[in-house]
Amino acid sequence: MLAFAANSLLNRAALSGGGIDAVSFGTLRLLAGAAMLTVLALLLRGGLRFGGRGRLAGVIGLVLYIYGFSAAYSGLEAGLGALLLFGMVQVTMFAGSLLGGEVVPARRWTGAALAFAGLLWLLWPGGAAPLSLWHAGAMALAGIGWGIYSLAGRGAQDALMSASATMILAAAVGVALQLAGPGLPVRVSPGALGLAVISGAVTSGLGYALWYSVLPRIPGSVAAVAQLTVPVLAMAGGMVLLGEALTLRFVLAALLVLGGVALSLRPPRPAGR
Repeated sequence: MLAFAANSLLNRAALSGGGIDAVSFGTLRLLAGAAMLTVLALLLRGGLRFGGRGRLAGVIGLVLYIYGFSAAYSGLEAGLGALLLFGMVQVTMFAGSLLGGEVVPARRWTGAALAFAGLLWLLWPGGAAPLSLWHAGAMALAGIGWGIYSLAGRGAQDALMSASATMILAAAVGVALQLAGPGLPVRVSPGALGLAVISGAVTSGLGYALWYSVLPRIPGSVAAVAQLTVPVLAMAGGMVLLGEALTLRFVLAALLVLGGVALSLRPPRPAGR
């Protein structure tokens, strides 16, 4: 979750400076992640294997997420975008888990509802800015894409190999989309390029490999609820690293989010107690 929150900060820092456009940032992020995971797979596994269970779904999900996210934030408020993103992640992953036969206990539903209520309180935009349905739809697709990517990772037998193959194939699709659309970026500042490489190689490449190693060990609904901590961690990081203000609203909403997540993750009591 810290890696995912760091991705949000790196995206904001790179795009706010105007040194790169959102689509090119996403493509460079995919390429840097693919390069990092290729090196690791060759060193630790001795090669690459591109087939496997859920590969196509994972690639489609990752591409939808990367470019839907980039497109949405060009015309959507950050708070409302995060709500749409994580709301769709919850819907997609809970639906996928239920269809896969998972039994979700009542306390997890309750915890998820409390945590999302905390996010609503924290992130709901205060102004009356008109909502762009196109950008909102792009963010909804990004949330569905990330949910699909995460559900596909639950079937990974080798987390590093699966994450590497998915990232490499998604990067190839991304380059094709870049060339077919806006083309290669005309101008990329050194700072934005560095942030894209860090976001791709470290917080995406290594973070996604770690995520794929965790997903087969936990229920899909647990993975969904745990991700509600990401906006809170990103905002806390913005306060520490970007000088954003700490408010009482943030503290209370963060406690509600973290409390709901803790309730969802609490193990059931042993029988007889």
